Amino acid sequence: MKNKEIGTVEEFTIEAPQLGRTKTIWVYLPYTYNKSQNGFPVIYMHDGQNVFNHAESHKRDWHAEEKLNDLHGNAIVIGIEHGGSTHRIDEMTPYKNEKYGGGHADDYLDFIIHTLKPYVDGHFLTLPEKEHTTIFGSSVGGLISFYALLKFPDVFGNAGVFSPSFWFSDEIYELIKEVDKITGRIYFMAGDHESQAMIPDIEKMEKLVLQRVANPKQLCKKIVHNGHHNEKLWRKQFIAAYQWLIKEEN
Repeated sequence: MKNKEIGTVEEFTIEAPQLGRTKTIWVYLPYTYNKSQNGFPVIYMHDGQNVFNHAESHKRDWHAEEKLNDLHGNAIVIGIEHGGSTHRIDEMTPYKNEKYGGGHADDYLDFIIHTLKPYVDGHFLTLPEKEHTTIFGSSVGGLISFYALLKFPDVFGNAGVFSPSFWFSDEIYELIKEVDKITGRIYFMAGDHESQAMIPDIEKMEKLVLQRVANPKQLCKKIVHNGHHNEKLWRKQFIAAYQWLIKEEN
């Protein structure tokens, strides 16, 4: 029988000079955290409000804390507050879209890499190396997670890419064509009842990824029958992706 102890969630705010505002950050610490002298792998997740039950509605929650407690997950999970209706798309898209704008993901990633990650590594018991560092998100959060793995392979060794908004700009396909080798691990997940372009876009990107990895096992792709573009799908698929990304068995 599994230990009944559960993990804890801490909250702090941090200045994000790259973005000109303050971010709220939620930190899930595994139930073994206070008993261990070893470091823990870290997963950086976008849309932190939704990840840790601070969403605008119950339906938009991922309920990650409860799921990780049930699993007895052994990773630190960092939920990063999104920028709301004003800044979210701007922060999480690497390229501009004629209709939706955006295009300042590099500033947001600069905040994660040079402000948030050093703080997390300095204040928590982490394994800071790239192979133990995952970036994870859905929709435009999936887009920026994939982009981050390609752009900053020395920082991020794994990416959770749920329902990625590859439609936002064709430039993401041009970026991967400039990459000779992908050393990280990628988990693609989408539902077959999202946009018409979702599955073809992922399959197109899958081919480009497989041409650039040393081992096809670096990529996992899951298409969910009757899955729609919403938190219900992402919530249900979170633990399977989590386990694959940090190589954790139930």
